[in-house]
Amino acid sequence: MRVELYRSSPRNGARPRIVGLLANYFSQSFHVLPMVIALTFVAGPLRLMAQVSGTTLYGDIRVDESKVDARTPLGLNIILYNLAGNVVGRQVVPSGGRYRFNNVRAGEYDIAVEVETSEIARIRVSLGGTPGSDFRQDLEFERKPSATGARNKVATISAADVYTRPSTNESIFRKAQEAVDKKKYEQAVALFRQIVEGDPQDFQAWTELGTAYLLQEKPDEAEKAYRRATEVRPAFTLALLNLGRLLVSQKKFEAATEPLTRAVELQPTSAEAHFLLGESFLLLKKGSKAVGYLNEAARLGKYEAHLRLAALYNAAGMKDKAVTEYEEFLKKQPDYSGRKKLEQYIGANKKTQ
Repeated sequence: MRVELYRSSPRNGARPRIVGLLANYFSQSFHVLPMVIALTFVAGPLRLMAQVSGTTLYGDIRVDESKVDARTPLGLNIILYNLAGNVVGRQVVPSGGRYRFNNVRAGEYDIAVEVETSEIARIRVSLGGTPGSDFRQDLEFERKPSATGARNKVATISAADVYTRPSTNESIFRKAQEAVDKKKYEQAVALFRQIVEGDPQDFQAWTELGTAYLLQEKPDEAEKAYRRATEVRPAFTLALLNLGRLLVSQKKFEAATEPLTRAVELQPTSAEAHFLLGESFLLLKKGSKAVGYLNEAARLGKYEAHLRLAALYNAAGMKDKAVTEYEEFLKKQPDYSGRKKLEQYIGANKKTQ
């Protein structure tokens, strides 16, 4: 499962930082093990039973470090997104801890898991309509040594992802992140602004400021902060992807293609970056450009890309190709809520041998 990013920095300020699954940047990675689910789960959107007051979504987090010699306490960011890319809730959970989101409304969401500066997993969930049931999903990850066998190194990260700030600003940064976690967004904005006003080169603080503005539902201010981060550090993938996601959510597809193209170039294993870029080109009616990115997104695990490709092919009258995309999607998402409708389309349009 490949990744896209939303947060930019760790909570504890430790150096060096632990990161995962960005093979181009890091000498040590995390491998996402098969998810351990307490209820029936297959590869499709998870069907969650919602209470009238909302569903409680929770689960345990485990990280297997048996294959590495060095041990570093891991703080994982568990982030719940709605389909517009907005943050519904977030928590910092240690390895062996438990995450919990209460009173989540019915609808579809993404659960993202970040290890410090890198997202290592994203899972689509769908909250259904039967009241009275909670849902538990345990997540398990494996920490792996570097490809060079340097097992005693905790991590090596790209210089583009590190910003060493003065100790005073580091303290303010931590307080700002804690304010975000406590949903004190106004306080968080004030603290992040204090940092960037004194040190406008702190691209991580600009990125965090953008996210804090989003949580305040101030997308214009968020866009300005993300753009400032990309100006200060043009190769900072987190800010590029956050900016692209925000622009797509605002239907600014032409504007989104520039940061998303740079994000794909910098992080070619990001399924989300490929998907958003393909979606942007598709909605700009540039289907020939969209196809390649959507195909890569599907290959990297963003399975809904098959649906977008099928819609493109159907609109172009290429129903045989649309059938192929629907079949591939259903293989990977067998519990899809609209399965019957897709099967009807396949049955009506599949060519007989």
